Amino acid sequence: MFDRFDEAPISKLIGFNVLPATDEDKELGKAVVELEIDERLNNPMGRVHGGVLAALSDAAMGIAFGRTLDPGQDFSTIDLHIHFMRPVRGKKLIARGEMIQRGLRIGYVRCVVTDDRGKEVASSSCSCTVLDKM
Repeated sequence: MFDRFDEAPISKLIGFNVLPATDEDKELGKAVVELEIDERLNNPMGRVHGGVLAALSDAAMGIAFGRTLDPGQDFSTIDLHIHFMRPVRGKKLIARGEMIQRGLRIGYVRCVVTDDRGKEVASSSCSCTVLDKM
């Protein structure tokens, strides 16, 4: 069940590397997603595009939340908020998603994105809703 979140088509397209989940990650709703940086991900100013950071954050938070679902459930993101802290200077980004609160239908998830030097480059949060599979 958890592999479906690790192998999403968008992850393959952009190049996300989803780290394997521990039992604790699955129980608590945690995920770590890495992304190697190159010039294809830059904006016109030569820095990593903010949309890439948003997509990376969304992936980490979605995987974290998705790992808490029961077999007959799916989910959808309701909203996503992101704050950009600094331009990306390293060659790798690491996004750590963590579920903060989960009810029967709604969950709140946060993510911190750091570069390979440990500098925080973005912080984000989202709300997700649980859906029954169709």
